[in-house]
Amino acid sequence: MNLRSLYYAISPKSRFLVRKIYYFPADFWNSLNRNKNKYEPKKGDIFIGSGDFLSQGKHHLELLKEYTSLQPDYSVLDVGCGIGRAAVPLTQYLSTKGKYEGFDVVKKGIDWCRKNISKDFSNFNFQHISLNNDLYNLTNQKAENFKFPYEDNSFDTVFLFSVFTHMQPKEVQNYLNEIYRVLKPDGKCLSTFFLYDDQNEEYISKENKGFCFPYQKENYRLMNEKVPSANIAFKEELLFEMIQTSQLKLENKIYGTWSNRAVNDLFDYQDILILKKV
Repeated sequence: MNLRSLYYAISPKSRFLVRKIYYFPADFWNSLNRNKNKYEPKKGDIFIGSGDFLSQGKHHLELLKEYTSLQPDYSVLDVGCGIGRAAVPLTQYLSTKGKYEGFDVVKKGIDWCRKNISKDFSNFNFQHISLNNDLYNLTNQKAENFKFPYEDNSFDTVFLFSVFTHMQPKEVQNYLNEIYRVLKPDGKCLSTFFLYDDQNEEYISKENKGFCFPYQKENYRLMNEKVPSANIAFKEELLFEMIQTSQLKLENKIYGTWSNRAVNDLFDYQDILILKKV
């Protein structure tokens, strides 16, 4: 059993505790030396993956500017906002005329964002939504039935970083439908996925050592069968049908490095889709 499998074998609450313990020495040292940005959480509190928190957030902002034409006065929705990785750089980009809304299933992330971001930026609002997700949160409320708590045609830009990579098909379809509803006409959505087709299915199911999806389902594959939300890869044919059902238009597709399909000098790990409401 590798470390990833061991991590998925424990309960959601235990996963948060393990990370807290693992990063305690680094967090303790930083607290002594005050080597931490005001808008950077403790490493032990970050539950959204590895990598440098601040630099990744800045990179996400650059992606939004490049692929969705994000402007400082836009209204934006951060679906699965986590502990504010994208929100932090947006505080320096959105003007007072702009508006940020974010929601997440992990309460500790929302609490941190409210305490450290909303108090300084009144146009940044965060909501905790207690939806079931066997990676982070166990509850009876299902994402496949969830209606976003926002009015129709509310946002110029919607984005989801590492959210659809942890959701089942019915949940994804509902979120795509909701994204269409809350986007303004001509609004855009940037979302990340793990995508595959017949040409690279063999690679991502067996050959991609350390990050493969061995469990085949109907047009999607799982990394861990006991924790379906751990990581999920979608067959492109299925996902594009779901996008069409939602009435969103696929405007751009950028392959990441995870499946050996990235081109040019792009270095994003996950695949990126740009969707538009027309």
